[in-house]
Amino acid sequence: MTASQTKRIRILGIDPGSRLTGFGVLDLTGEQASYVASGVVKSLDGDFPARLKCIYESMAGIMDEFCPAVVAVESVFMHRNAGSALKLGQARSAALCATFSHDVEVHEYAPREIKQAIVGKGSASKEQVQHMVVALLGLDSSPAEDAADALAAALCHSHQRRIQRQLGALAASR
Repeated sequence: MTASQTKRIRILGIDPGSRLTGFGVLDLTGEQASYVASGVVKSLDGDFPARLKCIYESMAGIMDEFCPAVVAVESVFMHRNAGSALKLGQARSAALCATFSHDVEVHEYAPREIKQAIVGKGSASKEQVQHMVVALLGLDSSPAEDAADALAAALCHSHQRRIQRQLGALAASR
């Protein structure tokens, strides 16, 4: 293995939500992803601006504590209605803004893309995602749904890195 393949890369996965924002931290060493931490930022109280502030401050603390090099975030999808999608987008922005003071790569993945990468099916249920996150990371217990979704985003990014590295090696060999 080369030094670049054994270098540890810390990935923060974010599953944004206006009330529950999941986060998951993985270390990627070569092809091996290992669990570091996960949890849920609960912004249940207060008016909407106060909840956005909670998301921002909590994610800033997570960035400071875990110092990731890469952030993998779930992109916004059309929710039940336009108002819900707008609130989700604002919560996502609050979480992303907390990463800007750190020198990190930010990658976005659609919910279906994350599910496809982790479960093999873009329409997988949250329970299926949780199950596969536990299996892929060898966890003793299942994280909360939103934390599992964030870990899935981080795992999706690790899969994408591996594919890009393999495509680069293939192109170089031609």
